Amino acid sequence: MANGAEALPTPSSSPELIKSLGLFDSTMIVAGSMIGSGIFIVSSDIAKQVQSPGLLLTVWIATGVMTMIGALSYGELAAMMPKAGGQYVYLRESLGPLWGFLYGWTMLLVIQTATIAAVAIAFAKFTGVIFPFFSAQGWIWKFGTFGPWTFWFGALGPYNVGLNTQNLLAIASIVLLTWLNTHGLRVGSVVQNIFTVAKTGSLAALAALGVFFATAAARSENFTGFWRNAGLHTMHAYPPGQSTWMIGTVSLVAVAMVGSLFSSDAWNNITFTAAEVKNPSRNLPLSLVLGSGLVTGLYLLVNFTYLRILPLMGDPAGLTPLARGIQFAAQERVATAVAEVVFGPTGAVVMAVAILISGFGCNNGLILSGARIYYAMAKDGLFFKWVGKVNKHHAPAAALVIQGVWCSVLCLSGTYGQLLDFLIFAVLIFYILTLGGLFVLRVKRPDMPRPYRAFGYPLLPLIYIAMAIFIEVQLLRYKPQYTWPGLIIVMLGVPVYWVWKWRAGSGDGQVGEPAA
Repeated sequence: MANGAEALPTPSSSPELIKSLGLFDSTMIVAGSMIGSGIFIVSSDIAKQVQSPGLLLTVWIATGVMTMIGALSYGELAAMMPKAGGQYVYLRESLGPLWGFLYGWTMLLVIQTATIAAVAIAFAKFTGVIFPFFSAQGWIWKFGTFGPWTFWFGALGPYNVGLNTQNLLAIASIVLLTWLNTHGLRVGSVVQNIFTVAKTGSLAALAALGVFFATAAARSENFTGFWRNAGLHTMHAYPPGQSTWMIGTVSLVAVAMVGSLFSSDAWNNITFTAAEVKNPSRNLPLSLVLGSGLVTGLYLLVNFTYLRILPLMGDPAGLTPLARGIQFAAQERVATAVAEVVFGPTGAVVMAVAILISGFGCNNGLILSGARIYYAMAKDGLFFKWVGKVNKHHAPAAALVIQGVWCSVLCLSGTYGQLLDFLIFAVLIFYILTLGGLFVLRVKRPDMPRPYRAFGYPLLPLIYIAMAIFIEVQLLRYKPQYTWPGLIIVMLGVPVYWVWKWRAGSGDGQVGEPAA
């Protein structure tokens, strides 16, 4: 809070963005940005870590609790500051411009862009199930292999840098969605609505399989001793099979939440487009809760389906989806394995198509909303001035292009996978700071209009902060390779902030005009 004493920018009098998002549009952005490829994949890795059906669901329940608390709490901030940039603005107003910049910097460098790149690669990878031409081995141009490099926190690399048919399709999908979103928010939101409805229906259909289908192998394996290895005082070898550490059950759940937190992230992206939401004091809090609640409920039901159809434990050399189980599903595609068990080989293709739709729609939401952060930063004088302009369609075209170019570079670099490992630690840092800012603003600006007040304040936000800090500590202890790189990326933004502030010539503590 070192920057708390700095003068805060005054509201802009000439918003350039147009309010065109209703409650349904906003809810679709929340749900559509959350549902990507993660829910179809990450339960395999979680199952390997926790080795217990009960703990698998516990990981998803704990993630759902955090997500819902975050949505309920952010509603207050969104309703009182419905401006482009969302979380960037909340940090700027509560803790000072430096903290807002560090958030925007990390979003551009890693969080938003690496997520977009990874979702695009997943889209291309599942396309390869149907059209084998798209493959990571189908090199068009390979610059070289770099690394691995060993640091105190672990190894980075190796990175295979170049263009293959898989990342070419990924880049093409990013370019297409970026181009569509330069044609205005209405175009982007229509695309978002169509794909979100389609993939929410697909996810609901997958969840329904657990009601109508079950296998004897799954019932016997998963629901006999459902809470095995789950005692509060039980010690677990971690990483599994290596016995590097012996950790308690609560710590095990915390470190296993990396995948589920990533799959449930981006619920806050609607706040980035807040300046374009109609009746924001009502629609922003409602869309956050409705979208997050819908997805959280579906995620829990889908994992219940996994446990009803596939055994948790499996054989990595198994020849069938049932033999491999959730833990060793082929290429960790648990949802595809479920569909194959129920419907045969055709089911695997149908599920691949559903995941393609999901990934494409997810990236549209991420691309649409993420650009608004860099637009807001530019309006504050903390990014290139021309990035803070809109085109004739009232879309932040320059911000969209900057974002698209960097996402494409990450697709080429081969680093996006490890960057995703880094980002959850960084994401939680900013969620902790933002909810801390909620408390600061209650004290610092008690008279500021609050059309919606955070449900359960102050208890629920404090619970979120406590849970997030506990997870961060466990990641620092047991997954340093997930933490130090993310922390370093955040801190590298400090000198960059002072360079931008110097460039803006803001000697009085102000860094420019805020975004509309």
